[in-house]
Formats: sequence, structure tokens, C-alpha cells
Amino acid sequence: MQPRPLRTTVIGSYPFPGWLEFASTHLDQFGADDVAELIDDAVVCAIHDQVAAGLDVITDGEQTRLDFNLSFYGYLRGIAHEGQSPRRWGPPAHDQRGKHAIVDSLDAPDGFGVVEEFARLRRLAPPGPTLKASIPGPYTLSGRLLPNDAYADRYAVTEALLPLVQRELVALVEAGCQEITVDEPSMSCYAYREDPDRFVDIFNRTVAPIVGKCRLSTHLCFGNFKARAVGPRRYAPMFPAFLAMNVDEIHVEMASREFAEIEVIGAIAEQRDVAVGIIDVKSYYIETPEDIAERVRLCLRHAPAERLAFAPDCGLSQTARWAARKKLQNMVAGVRRIRAELGLA
Repeated sequence: MQPRPLRTTVIGSYPFPGWLEFASTHLDQFGADDVAELIDDAVVCAIHDQVAAGLDVITDGEQTRLDFNLSFYGYLRGIAHEGQSPRRWGPPAHDQRGKHAIVDSLDAPDGFGVVEEFARLRRLAPPGPTLKASIPGPYTLSGRLLPNDAYADRYAVTEALLPLVQRELVALVEAGCQEITVDEPSMSCYAYREDPDRFVDIFNRTVAPIVGKCRLSTHLCFGNFKARAVGPRRYAPMFPAFLAMNVDEIHVEMASREFAEIEVIGAIAEQRDVAVGIIDVKSYYIETPEDIAERVRLCLRHAPAERLAFAPDCGLSQTARWAARKKLQNMVAGVRRIRAELGLA
């Protein structure tokens, strides 16, 4: 059951402040201490906006990452980093992010940096909100690496990455992190053409060492690079197979899909907690508290309050900060309205 009925949470990422984006393109003008200060200040901004909105669960906004996963390749040994994306101009799409060649055995001897991110969040966050860390899973990470003779296909690359991600998860728990999301959007994007049971097996082996040692969730969305999705936006190919994922909570993207397949949250809630994406991060329409309250009522027709949490559809990194701030504030206000109606603390 949710630690708090109708809990309000986030996925992971938050918009970079404009000054951080500018500074990131001029890092040669900063010293090491300057960069450390930039990072702390950016995380403080992300924390401030989330705390001001009144969220029950916050993250560091992934302020040290490029997208939610691309910077992870900087920690990997055994790859040759692509110098330039294959397509730099034209409408945004996932092919503009390119892929890296594997040139040796894959390893991440210094981890992926998530433990350091969590330590920074814990140092800078005020008492009160639950602190959450997120990390992309091995199948999603494998998508930007080119198979070779040693790693014949994407699944072989995934198997090589699995123990590396697993090691980071164990280190996170040992560092005191009590809430972790393992992001596997590639699984939800490609379940329509791959074996969903194979995905579940990969996921469960990845998280096995930390099950029962923290609150564990996964985020099943359809992609959000420059507000572009990947693959058919349908949950039917994933279920019931994905109900076997060994997690406490499954997050589903609903708002951008006009709550199509809302009945799936009832199936999830029979076995797991369910976090419903109730804010559309792909739209600049600012949902009002009244909109949110009505969406919560819709969800309550399918799942009980003690199983439900609410969040944006995806991370907010692709949404302008002014809009992200308003969307979170209104999300919390609308959920609180329903809590009051139900007499929930």
C-alpha cells in the first residue's frame, strides 16, 4: 500500500535553469569549484520548486544528467563515443541522439554517478519529503550501443549492462536511499514487438538484490524526447505480463493519452500500487486544480485511494520550467482537494 493514500510524486527529471544551460556551453570559463557550485545551485532550484509545490516525494531533478540516460554513457568503459549525431538539423527525433560503438568489454568501474546524486540530494533537501533516486534499466541503456562480434544483439548488450546497473542499485540502497525508480521506457515502447515475459525476466533479475530493501517502482511510458513518443502508445501488449515485475509501484502514462486504457490501473492495483500520470508534460496547457480533481475521481473509480499515487506522465526535463512549476503546483492542489473530500490526512 502507498505510504500515504493519493500520494503526489514525480518521475525524476526537472527542467534545467536557463543559466545552467548557458553555463554548460561555457564550462571552459569555470573552475572545478565553480562547477561544483553550479551543480549544487541547480539542485537547490529543483528541490525548491518541488517543495514549494507541496510534493510528497521529490528528486534532485537529474540536474547533472544529459536527458535521463545519455550521460550514463560517459561512465561506461569499452565504448567509442560518437563525436556527432548522425542528423543534426530538422524536426527533433530520437535518431538525433545517435549511438556509440562497443570497442571492448563493457564496464563502469566508478559506477554511474547515481549514488553521488542521491548524496547531494540528501545534503541539500529539507526535512519532510521522501527522497527518490531514479536510474535507467539495462535494456533501455542498451538502446544507444551498437552490437558487435562480442555482443551479437541488443539482448547481449543488455546482459552485459545488467550487473553494472545492479551494482549501482545495491550501492544506492547501501547509501541509505529508500525509494528507487528503475526506468525502462524502452520496454514499454517495444513490448508490442518483443516478448514481454523476457522483459520481465530481465527486469526482475536486475532488481533482485534490492527487492524488499527499499520502495521500488518502475516507469512505463512511451518516450518523451522533445515531446516525441516512440512506438504505439498502448499498454495492452504489456499486460498481464508486466504485472509480474517485482516492484511495489508501477507508473503509467495517462494524461497525454486522454486516459485511454484507464482500466489497466485497476488490474495493477489488485497486486501493486499504481502511480498515474495525471499531468501531460507534452502539452503547454496548464491543468487546473479542478482538472486534476476530476482526473483523480476518474482514477478512484478504478482503484482504491490507498493504492494510488499521482505524478506527471514522464520526467519534466522537456518542459519549460515556468510550466513545470505551475503544473506541479496545480497537481498537488487538485489532489489535496480530493483528500479533503475523502477525509484523508
